[in-house]
Amino acid sequence: MQRTQRTRIDWTATLAAKRRERLAPEHLRFVHEAATGSVLHCFVLDCSGSMLSGQQLALAKGLLVAMFDQAGKARVEAALVCFGGVRADVRFGPAVPRWWNERWLRPVGGGGGTPLALGVRRAAQLLERAARKRPAQQRWLWMLTDGRSGSMPARPAIADQIVVVDFERGALRLGRSERLARAWDAAWCTPEDLLA
Repeated sequence: MQRTQRTRIDWTATLAAKRRERLAPEHLRFVHEAATGSVLHCFVLDCSGSMLSGQQLALAKGLLVAMFDQAGKARVEAALVCFGGVRADVRFGPAVPRWWNERWLRPVGGGGGTPLALGVRRAAQLLERAARKRPAQQRWLWMLTDGRSGSMPARPAIADQIVVVDFERGALRLGRSERLARAWDAAWCTPEDLLA
């Protein structure tokens, strides 16, 4: 008996593809059920001082809880890299987040500068190690940032898919997250796009 491969809509990728346009058939992205378990989602969280104003860091943490919950239910691996001040640290994974909840994120604080290049480099190292262990694994990089960094690091070549989630708020918008997404040929979206 031949097993049929079922597909379902990947709403995160679909919303990232549609950006601010009206949803159209060409925006639809699908998850192939046979690929479940061969994906790594690496989340890179901007914990700089600018993310503290307007509660962006709190919103990003809430989004991460939801996304880690989805990863756990789908039994795919996830990792979390946090950057801020002069540091970039791996806080979780890569592993399947079986017991993930907001208590894991509560101690993650914010403040200081925005070492975006350091955060990207740390995530790339994590993805490279994962690729050596599982070469066929699909690797997603999620940048959760307000883009308030003067640097424009190179696109991590090891990432198969990249989504830049733009947390910039306020009247004076610099649009750096959107420029980063264009430079990296990545999907760009806002947190509201993912939480809708």
